[in-house]
Amino acid sequence: MTIDTRAFLPIAEQAISIAAEIVKTHLPGAVTAKGDRDMATEVDYAVEHAVRDFLSRETPEVAFLGEEEGGPADVRGGLMWALDPIDGTANFLHDIPLCGVSLGLIDRDLPCLGVIDLPFLGARYSAAEGHGAQRNGQEIRTSQTGDLSAAVVAIGDYAVGDDAAEKNRLRLALTHQLAARVQRVRMFGSAAVDLAWVAEGKLDANIMLSNKPWDTAAGVLIAREAGATVVDLDGSPHTMNAHATIAASPKILADLVELIAEADKDARRSA
Repeated sequence: MTIDTRAFLPIAEQAISIAAEIVKTHLPGAVTAKGDRDMATEVDYAVEHAVRDFLSRETPEVAFLGEEEGGPADVRGGLMWALDPIDGTANFLHDIPLCGVSLGLIDRDLPCLGVIDLPFLGARYSAAEGHGAQRNGQEIRTSQTGDLSAAVVAIGDYAVGDDAAEKNRLRLALTHQLAARVQRVRMFGSAAVDLAWVAEGKLDANIMLSNKPWDTAAGVLIAREAGATVVDLDGSPHTMNAHATIAASPKILADLVELIAEADKDARRSA
């Protein structure tokens, strides 16, 4: 099926405006524990309910997946919205402004539209497949950095939960490899921020050793439309079923994938 993704963009923008207003005007409220050091606030649920209700009216034919209350089990089944009501909940809870609302539209297992709003930074990023990426209506492009030693690279959060120690072997090995090679390593605590800033060229690359559709759908599409290359852990093209999310300036991607492979070897040796 051929989709005119631009037709969905005004709807996504309206949904994001509803969400951003809730985030900006409400305190976190009660906190619900979802697991070890993993939580959701009242605002997470309020945003998800509001956006789900709006989209069910505007696009009843499109499935909906939210981080907090779920949705279809199979993301390859056709058109589906994927929402992270607050990406960076821990930041939001601690009054750190690096958090945002992320809404992507997925066609089978690939994102085709995305909108990210960073309400405390006054920045909105959007893209429709084949039509470029914008920040507050102005076209953006990813960086052209060609050398890892000049690159600022963001990494995703360290793992929490019962298997955190095992998962963090690679994360810690990766941090060690990056610290020795790149200009700076950053951890901002929000996939939406990381991917939007790769798209805008503030970051030269972002490495997340995870991939949840609500976290990545919007940001991956925005980064790609801005000129970034987005791949899985082994360098293969990224999909919603990928194991990891690596977005980078095309000129440093090969070196970055090689570095990650070295980190994986280090992690296996330390196991």
